[in-house]
Amino acid sequence: LESFADVRTIQRFLEDEGLAAVRPAGVVLQRTGDDAVLVTHYLEGSWQYRRLLMRVPASQTVHRGRLFDAMAVLLVELHRNGIYWGDCSLANTLFMRDGQSITAWLVDAETAEVHRRLSDGQRRMDLDVMVENVAGGLLDVAARREEPPEATAGILDEARSIVDRYEQLWALLHDEPIIGIEDHFEIEARLRRLNEIGFAPDEVRLESTDRSEQVRMRVTVAGRSFHAEQLARLTGLRVGEGQATILLNDLRSFHTRMQQESRTDIGEDLAARHWMLEVFEPGCRRAHEAVGGRGGAIQAYCDLLEVRWLLSEAAGYDVGDTPALEALAERRTPGDAAANLSFVETPTEELPRVPRDAAAPGGD
Repeated sequence: LESFADVRTIQRFLEDEGLAAVRPAGVVLQRTGDDAVLVTHYLEGSWQYRRLLMRVPASQTVHRGRLFDAMAVLLVELHRNGIYWGDCSLANTLFMRDGQSITAWLVDAETAEVHRRLSDGQRRMDLDVMVENVAGGLLDVAARREEPPEATAGILDEARSIVDRYEQLWALLHDEPIIGIEDHFEIEARLRRLNEIGFAPDEVRLESTDRSEQVRMRVTVAGRSFHAEQLARLTGLRVGEGQATILLNDLRSFHTRMQQESRTDIGEDLAARHWMLEVFEPGCRRAHEAVGGRGGAIQAYCDLLEVRWLLSEAAGYDVGDTPALEALAERRTPGDAAANLSFVETPTEELPRVPRDAAAPGGD
């Protein structure tokens, strides 16, 4: 049972660090032998990759790209925290919608290891394993969908694309650019880019170089919860980073309109209270009703905002909520809208509780 003890230790570490991994609930020991089963808490609203990709063919590159972005972000976050996964695959991952993006969650940590810091070689090995495993998972789905043989090359490119997505994000988080000592714009621009993808800088250091007019910029970043923490402070809502980004934009737009209409300065806290009561809560109810109660109400409201914006862009003016609600209800949202993922399939469901008197004869 030592391996299960190790897995539980790693799962607890992932939980303590706030990383996207299923939470352990306990271990079921077998009556004989050293076998055991690790039980984890149900991840509500999550998808298994087969259920998702069976409805999202290779031709829907935007939707599939959201899934591959999620895999890259998960690996970056694990590696930043010294976690070598060792068996990153679609089968060992669950996926959840988060605003206009998807979040990937680690499920199986049996091969994972915790290190103080990962070497470049360890990171590369994890990426190589990931590409091989993801390619296998995608090919399995393609075979089930009876995709033509010529689709194979594109599928392999998709698996390899996760490495490119990973490297781009890793570079943004860890590069140490040389900038001019008075180049304040470059500092602000880099911090803004980090904020846009959800990372809050912990520390910014400017270190001297061989040239007196230049410095090396080092940025230490915290977890990916920049917008989520801002929204929680203003409203008390605890949501994912993707949802928080959308909701904050909606709140700030409402705040601006409030100030314009009242012709006076209004504090963020007061605007947030009005937004919750007048916009967010009724909007969640209407959006959730429009999608037939599928998924969560907050995600439905995020979908409403996205569809409203896309319809308004096409029309050249703000179309309002009604056309967007109708589009959601009738499942005719714009093709690349993230809202289309709400129609793919009902997420994985929790297993029903088995009554004690229904247990097998001789069971406890």
